[in-house]
Amino acid sequence: MVLNWIWIGLLVVAFLMAIIRTLTEGDLSIWSEIINGSFSQAAFAFEISLGLTGVLTLWLGIMKIGERGGVIDFFARLINPFFSRLFPGIPKGHPAMGAIFMNISANMLGLDNAATPMGLRAMQEMQSLNKEKERATDAMIMFLVLNSSGLCLIPISVMMYRAQGGASNPTDIFLPILIATSIATIAGLVALCLKQRIRMDAVIWSWLLGIGGVVALVVWFFYNLPSDKVELYSTFAANAILFGIIITFLIAGICRKINVYDAFIEGAKEGFKTAVMIIPYLVAILVAIGMFRSSGALEAFTRCVENGVTLMGLDADWVGALPTMLMKPLSGSGSCAMMLDVMRDQGADAFVSRVAAAVRGSTDTTFYILAVYFGSVGVYKTRYAAGYALFADIVGAIAAVVVSYLFFH
Repeated sequence: MVLNWIWIGLLVVAFLMAIIRTLTEGDLSIWSEIINGSFSQAAFAFEISLGLTGVLTLWLGIMKIGERGGVIDFFARLINPFFSRLFPGIPKGHPAMGAIFMNISANMLGLDNAATPMGLRAMQEMQSLNKEKERATDAMIMFLVLNSSGLCLIPISVMMYRAQGGASNPTDIFLPILIATSIATIAGLVALCLKQRIRMDAVIWSWLLGIGGVVALVVWFFYNLPSDKVELYSTFAANAILFGIIITFLIAGICRKINVYDAFIEGAKEGFKTAVMIIPYLVAILVAIGMFRSSGALEAFTRCVENGVTLMGLDADWVGALPTMLMKPLSGSGSCAMMLDVMRDQGADAFVSRVAAAVRGSTDTTFYILAVYFGSVGVYKTRYAAGYALFADIVGAIAAVVVSYLFFH
């Protein structure tokens, strides 16, 4: 329901903005810009789906080998004490647990291309338990909020963009992003536990402390590395682990004496079907975002916020990163474009550019995740998923700004 009204709101605001600009500025071209923006976003949505087709086909094929080889079941048993509390609606040892674990692990390593297929597999497994197929379950909402909060130990893409933008030290944003995304994830998790009346017992706290320990270890390790080695080692670690998972799946399949090639093909076929299914959902959300952005509503809101912050006598140096902050939940490519635009105008080493980078890496793309994941299983009654995901986004964005002031201002 929340997603429905947000979608309507984006279109209505774009329409009203076009009327205002026509009446006050005599700008008749705005209507063409908005419609052209809708066309380009529709084409972009289809391009994303085509790109996802190959990735989904590959990784759902690999996941099928892992499932047949018993690796997914092993992961499900490994994390069952923790996940059985966060996802009480999923039976013990269910394949959904292993798929959720694989998805979250891939996200933590910054491996978006691998995380999405694993996440879609998790949604399919959870949908098999869903008695109301059009309505999101508590487990689905918990899973998607954890995804949108985007805990990422290795923000490879943001560091890469900063390097391309000419930053003197592209990896200086690494620790601020790690801190901000950790805060966003914990905030989203605790808020949902309260909403779903999940008791925060000793097991949950011990796992959270363990994850916090891993984050602290990563911070310590990369803090003590030479700055020119951070990106090299982080990229190596992420991809070496990913390749190791593939080999582990293959070895497990061979040990179980299954035909790994046939298992791969079976999973790959599921990937192709899933990619086709999500096209309408992607087109719907990206077209609304494109029209909202083309209308100038985003730029107008940013100006209002900057004026308000200045009038209150507060430091407004961070406000230039606000477009990145507002676009982040709506569009990954849009927020990336906003970040790069700030870097181009202000320089990659400017404070506002570092804030934009921290915001870009603090959380994931909420509405893309909701559209793709819910769309892949035909769920349109998303309940409170969008609201709590946006809460994690807001917390992550605020944390990114505060941490940036601590590190760079």
